[in-house]
Amino acid sequence: MTGRVLRWTGLGVVAATVVLAVVLASRFGSDPGLVDSPLLGQPAPAFDLPGLDGTEGVALSQLRGDVVVVNFFASWCPECREEHDDLVATSESFADRDVTFVQIGYQEDAAESLAYLDEAGRSAATIYLADPGSRTAIAYGVFGIPETFFIDPQGEVVGKIIGEANALILGATIDAIIAGERPGQQITGDTQQAPDT
Repeated sequence: MTGRVLRWTGLGVVAATVVLAVVLASRFGSDPGLVDSPLLGQPAPAFDLPGLDGTEGVALSQLRGDVVVVNFFASWCPECREEHDDLVATSESFADRDVTFVQIGYQEDAAESLAYLDEAGRSAATIYLADPGSRTAIAYGVFGIPETFFIDPQGEVVGKIIGEANALILGATIDAIIAGERPGQQITGDTQQAPDT
């Protein structure tokens, strides 16, 4: 009888180990973009960041009442370069509709981000911020860039784009939020985790 109990206990342990191994194997190495951001439906993480050029920046709390589009970018990110003109154009087209665009430099010196913006162009309707120590990127769970977050006028994250955004997607997402909808997460392409070395 003791042998039978030990055998069944051993089989139970083996079965549990196999199930655990399958679950872990399915999680490791998978694309984090396949899982919706835990920020969706939650208050946006607060930030109070300096301007990229060292001037006074902005706190997220100052933008309450607007739809806020927060984009993380870097000069070394090819997809960020591809989407840049669309971000500029969209920010300018929504400038008079209580929509604020914020672009935050990601894991690079502010001078490098500024040099890139000098080359690529800037929008007067966009706020450009530095993120010392990447604290804001960490708070938003940024895994790779570009990533764009959409915050409704009440301060809740209601949308996210992983990968390159274009003017059509940006505009449709903003229009949906203005209409009271919650667009959720979209994956539009690849992201970069770090500069190529």
